[in-house]
Amino acid sequence: MDIKNYQIKGRIWLETDQGHQLGPGRQKLLLAIKELGSITEAAKKMKMSYRHAWEIINELNSVSGQLIVEKNSGGTNGGGSKLTTAGETLLKQFEECQKAFETFKSQINQGNR
Repeated sequence: MDIKNYQIKGRIWLETDQGHQLGPGRQKLLLAIKELGSITEAAKKMKMSYRHAWEIINELNSVSGQLIVEKNSGGTNGGGSKLTTAGETLLKQFEECQKAFETFKSQINQGNR
């Protein structure tokens, strides 16, 4: 096997001492909530049940020790959900990690051609 013909592949996720925090799937869910302002609509967009989406959000909030997604119950104007400042920061940090990882993979893979 010629070692110069390999490609580095992979994906990253963030973890805390309490467990899995954020990876590509959870990132997509948070971005959908940010875009749509609704857990229900975000879950539909991702083709997952509301319950599963809520379990992910509940775990994110629990593992981080702070609210990542804030849920507002219904009423005359309906409910909604939004990312908190901590949620926005978490997304930004994850995106920065992803970019650095993609740069790393690209540099290594360029040297193997």
